[in-house]
Amino acid sequence: MEYLQISRALVLARCIFFFLASCLASQAVADVSGTAIVVDGDTLSIAGIKVRLNGIDTPEKDQTCKANGLTYSCGYDATEAVRKWTYTKEVRCVGDQTDRYGRLIADCFVSGYNLNARIVYEGLGLAYRKYSKKYVSEEEQAREAKRGMWAGEFVPPWDWRKGKRLDN
Repeated sequence: MEYLQISRALVLARCIFFFLASCLASQAVADVSGTAIVVDGDTLSIAGIKVRLNGIDTPEKDQTCKANGLTYSCGYDATEAVRKWTYTKEVRCVGDQTDRYGRLIADCFVSGYNLNARIVYEGLGLAYRKYSKKYVSEEEQAREAKRGMWAGEFVPPWDWRKGKRLDN
């Protein structure tokens, strides 16, 4: 009888251990710093760690927008702006979750400002409300001032990835 109780206790202890281990494995607590390689407007690589900027979404690399009757590469513009802002600078990213691609979801800081917020404030990206409301005020300010994409027409990146395009 005593052996059966010990055996059950060991099984329970193992179950609790594996449950806790799996919970911890899905949480990535990280503070990553260093020179950033800009993958696209909302993804960086720092010290080999891919970082997805939290709460924002930028146009895809080959996505186009329109302003003043002209079509331009807003995806390229977003990527290049982030590259310019981070070039040779220390970038610090703080996050505690990963996405389905294994990227750290993080808020990143460079030269004393929040990079995520600046991208949205400048109209180069949108607040990704599906995941966060954190940068909605920056988006509203960009829209009111007609900065970046807000100066013309665009398809939100999440719709563009689903195949929606601007009318010609």
